[in-house]
Amino acid sequence: MTKHIFVTGGVVSSLGKGLTSASIGMLLEQRGLRVRMQKLDPYINVDPGTMSPYQHGEVYVLDDGSETDLDLGHYERFTNSPLTRDSNYTTGQIYLSVIEKERRGEFLGKTVQVIPHITNEIKSCIKKLAGDDVDVVITEIGGTVGDIESQPFLEAIRQFSLDIGKANCLYIHLTLVPYLKAAAEIKTKPTQHSVGLLRQIGIQPDILICRTERGMSQDDRSKIALFCNVASEAVIEEKDKDFSIYEVPFSLVQNGLDELIVKHLQLPAGKLDLSPWNDLMHRLRNPEHEISIAVVGKYAEHRDAYKSIYESIDHAGIHHRAQVRIGRIQSEDIEREGPERLLAGYDGILVPGGFGERGIEGKVEAIRFARERGIPFFGICLGMQCAAIEFGRNVVGLTDAHSSEFNKNTPHPVICLLDDQQNIVDKGGTMRLGAQVAKLAEGSRAREAYGVASIDERHRHRYEFNNSYRQQFIAHGMTFSGTSLDDGLVEIIELIDHPWFVAVQYHPEFKSKPTQAHPLFAGLIKAAIQRRQSRGERLKEIETT
Repeated sequence: MTKHIFVTGGVVSSLGKGLTSASIGMLLEQRGLRVRMQKLDPYINVDPGTMSPYQHGEVYVLDDGSETDLDLGHYERFTNSPLTRDSNYTTGQIYLSVIEKERRGEFLGKTVQVIPHITNEIKSCIKKLAGDDVDVVITEIGGTVGDIESQPFLEAIRQFSLDIGKANCLYIHLTLVPYLKAAAEIKTKPTQHSVGLLRQIGIQPDILICRTERGMSQDDRSKIALFCNVASEAVIEEKDKDFSIYEVPFSLVQNGLDELIVKHLQLPAGKLDLSPWNDLMHRLRNPEHEISIAVVGKYAEHRDAYKSIYESIDHAGIHHRAQVRIGRIQSEDIEREGPERLLAGYDGILVPGGFGERGIEGKVEAIRFARERGIPFFGICLGMQCAAIEFGRNVVGLTDAHSSEFNKNTPHPVICLLDDQQNIVDKGGTMRLGAQVAKLAEGSRAREAYGVASIDERHRHRYEFNNSYRQQFIAHGMTFSGTSLDDGLVEIIELIDHPWFVAVQYHPEFKSKPTQAHPLFAGLIKAAIQRRQSRGERLKEIETT
């Protein structure tokens, strides 16, 4: 029978439930178990697709086109669990499904209530991931214990153990143990209150994972165990990591978490094999190169808005044994101060995706700077569209080239709305979404990087390169190295006479792992290393002369 692990959070938000859940999934996989991952989000939006990056961070897109919570990015980076639309549910989706059933008369005239109808719907969503080919389902409950929005989800997972038996369920509660500098001690009371709230609901945590700045003493653990009614060995310290988030699984292993889980659920687990992750940490701790990459974005000051971008850069750095310093540059600042002042000295420039006109000209100027100075450049989604605008204006000679998204009256709409988007009114879930196949041109940098003739990558966009301008761009030196199978949509553009100038319409950051860097991010980092080395050699020549 499939076993279930439920991960809840308390005291404050942003404790890292997603990262902890992903780490648990990785450890169980490395013990030979078959794992599925799931996130239940308490917000009423049907999905995060229409939410601002400042509110929610990045929207993580799956192969099936689902727009999901960014924690699913952690799940994919840490585990091999296949993720689908059943891996992320929101309050909005749950209530929408129940209301649609009521409208169809499926409740036979009964009064529809939170209990049992909403909680039954939540439980049915959890059960979708179970099966003969799954040993463990890990379900993370979004939000914090005590939030009014989370109550139906907590009630549902309380009932779940009654449905399938307590021996088949494990409750893990992630909480904060703060350190008070004035008192020079850590405080366990917030954890006690958080667990108290859970117990009022009817959930007794089996394991407590305690986020803390300072190490916990055995007395601290014993106190938490006594007041929270858990075994002392089930109080797990998760100390803040200054070096890398990829240290988290090792910390959990040192505290015996994987063994606790295996014993509690009586899982048929093998011996833990962390050799791929040991190699990863060795590469992280022993870099052979040091480079810098500027990420020029509209939301650069908000880390979670480009979470997968930053992680993918790190993965490529690990692959090439390079320590990468990432400069988060606001594209609007480039409009005010110019690219020379903000971008000079970087070994590579990446322009990521986004929506809306704000900061567009700054992105265009950053791309021009990279193109003219021979700085390795990588554009993603809107970054590709801005590269086409810049090339159209400054190379092809289309002075007013633009995207019809930002200027409907431009005489040269080198970027235009997809044909199948013309009559769409609703914003949520209506873009070109999910995995799409593309073919790669022989001799191109993309083909060389991937090492295959065709790829499938995840998309999230409404606008595309305007094919009316394709021949003009080719005549001026641009290569369309990746297109849809019918050749109708441009997926990748390149400049061959440049050290590394590649831009893609899709989102490669969603397919990168710390143990397997994405080929195009790896290509950018390789070109940046070569640029840094060549600059160093030139400096040596100048010094010797």
